[in-house]
Amino acid sequence: MLSDILQTAFIVSLFSGMIRIATPLIFAAIGELVTERSGVLNLGVEGAILTGAFVGFTVAYHSGSLWLGVIAALIAGGIIGFLMVFLSTTLEVDQTVTGLTINLLAAGITFYIYRLQFKSVGSSNLPNLPIFEVWKIPLLSQIPFLGEIVFSQYALTYISFLLVPLVWFFLYRTKHGLILRSIGENPRAIDMKGVNIHLYQYLAVIFGSMMAAVGGAFLTLSSAGLFVPAIAGGRGWIAIALVIFGDWKPVPIFLGALFFGFLDSFQQQIQGIGIQFPYQILLALPYILVIIALIVGHRRAGAPISLGISYHRE
Repeated sequence: MLSDILQTAFIVSLFSGMIRIATPLIFAAIGELVTERSGVLNLGVEGAILTGAFVGFTVAYHSGSLWLGVIAALIAGGIIGFLMVFLSTTLEVDQTVTGLTINLLAAGITFYIYRLQFKSVGSSNLPNLPIFEVWKIPLLSQIPFLGEIVFSQYALTYISFLLVPLVWFFLYRTKHGLILRSIGENPRAIDMKGVNIHLYQYLAVIFGSMMAAVGGAFLTLSSAGLFVPAIAGGRGWIAIALVIFGDWKPVPIFLGALFFGFLDSFQQQIQGIGIQFPYQILLALPYILVIIALIVGHRRAGAPISLGISYHRE
């Protein structure tokens, strides 16, 4: 058993799978980080992922263009984000209720439209399409071991990796990033300086939902090649937990996503080589860690003080 695990092919497959599994989590969690830094708690991430997966698949299936599917997913995610922030910020509906409602709405609408398009679909004849090809970066992909793991991935994976330093730079090295973080801490003080609080929150929530939707499009266009109603698989909730787990900082969130990806990839790999182990334990472990992260999250220093509290200008 140990000799199988230590084989080079197993290790390369394990860590390559880790990165691919982590990709939608990185998109969703980094997007949610920006959202929560503005003081808005978006629990509708799961719905945004599902919507992006569905719209991306549908547009790519009918147009024959995978990148057009990604763009469509971005737009759909923006609409979901707009709905979320309009209800929670403009109408001041409870943010928890709004997020859960969006999840239910997304699940119902995507399944309904999917059945309208494909009336005779069953478990044996699901519509599918060819997924993105792995993009091997010239020269770097030739590096032994590391090249196969890191530099032989899908284009969306590279974009998700690039997203981390970009968001870090925006939050900590730009004026607008400072304003956004300050809004999450003390929106009234920022409002007194003449800053349009709602504009920043609108942009942050829409951006977050768009990123989650791209993560969903990755599932259908780079991984599965098909759409099923449960394709989000709880990734939206894991993304929210990753933000807490990473103390509202981009790099720890990124590392947390890789850790979750590693656990999922490991249980898949040990099944593939026939090791007799209760893989259900590893499959459930990420969700157990989600619960633990939520329990200890209130002690983390990085949480925005005004998170989840709708700002009302007097």
